[in-house]
Amino acid sequence: MTQPSITDEPDIREELAVFGFSDTEIDAYLAILAQDETTTRDVSEEADVTQRAVYNIAERLADRGLVRVKEHASPTMIKAVPPGEAIANLSERLESIQPSLEETYAQTATESPEIQIVRARETAIKRLRESIECADQEIAIAIPENVYPEIEADLRAAKERDVFVLLLLVECEDPDAIDRDYGPVADVVRCWGQTLQFLFVTDDDDAMIGEATIMGGTHVDEHAVYVSEGNLAGSIFSVFIGAFWPAATELYVTDPDPLPKTFEWFRDATLQAMLHFQNGVELHAEIDPVRGEHLSGTIIEVNQPFIEPRTNTFSLQNNLVLDTGRETVSIGGPGSFLEEYEAESITLTPDS
Repeated sequence: MTQPSITDEPDIREELAVFGFSDTEIDAYLAILAQDETTTRDVSEEADVTQRAVYNIAERLADRGLVRVKEHASPTMIKAVPPGEAIANLSERLESIQPSLEETYAQTATESPEIQIVRARETAIKRLRESIECADQEIAIAIPENVYPEIEADLRAAKERDVFVLLLLVECEDPDAIDRDYGPVADVVRCWGQTLQFLFVTDDDDAMIGEATIMGGTHVDEHAVYVSEGNLAGSIFSVFIGAFWPAATELYVTDPDPLPKTFEWFRDATLQAMLHFQNGVELHAEIDPVRGEHLSGTIIEVNQPFIEPRTNTFSLQNNLVLDTGRETVSIGGPGSFLEEYEAESITLTPDS
């Protein structure tokens, strides 16, 4: 077997260095590989290291599965493991630590928010579709009406998973001219003729906000910002529900869900409570709060910003008022600070 060519050797050295090989170990390994089987003395001369050092290097190479040392031979012989087998040995060692690496990554990934500047339309749409696909509880979107067909199938799949969807179509000049069935894709749909910022929020964790023109694909100077952090995503949702949503025209509202039903997402529960209230149904609620004892009682008030007539007294108010028979208490969703209780789950039933 001949020595590696000059053009090959730099690449080989670079890749071996990635695996943690020192320059001396690489020199020795290439000398052994070139001869298939050789003596410690030959390796010493070829790699320009002492014979004592060759013994130590050979042990380390053998531990990594790259060579075999024949210590009982005289003189001591070192034989290269076939490259295919050697690479498999290295791969096996890497795979053996994969579970530990993944566990460590999972612990740190949840603690490390992601912030990305998005300048391409394709990237913005890709991020949106990925977030819709991963959403478990809620999707809120403000998007140009002519772009909506590109995500219609994704929203349909989300609704099949029972995700709560608020959809705001912008640049929508003539709502009456739109002939679409929104039932399979959203809980509430609104439209507005103005050009607004493109944004979405999913599960209060992932969000993007940016210039509406990024959806046109021609304004390379425009951009959007994607974030995966609860506080930032919550702020973007506040813009959506507090500034954009009230100014738009209601286009579609879902029908009330059959009861009883348990809700893990409080805004979904609030909307459904309001829909049943509008139909004259009195509601009983069983609530598991984040802190405190289980609550049970009759819902006597619904404050919500999602459908007309809006019953909230300020833009972000979204709560239920419960008569437990002993007291009247207010119930809010995740992050509530004005309400007396923060609901973790709520079950609604008709109050017979």
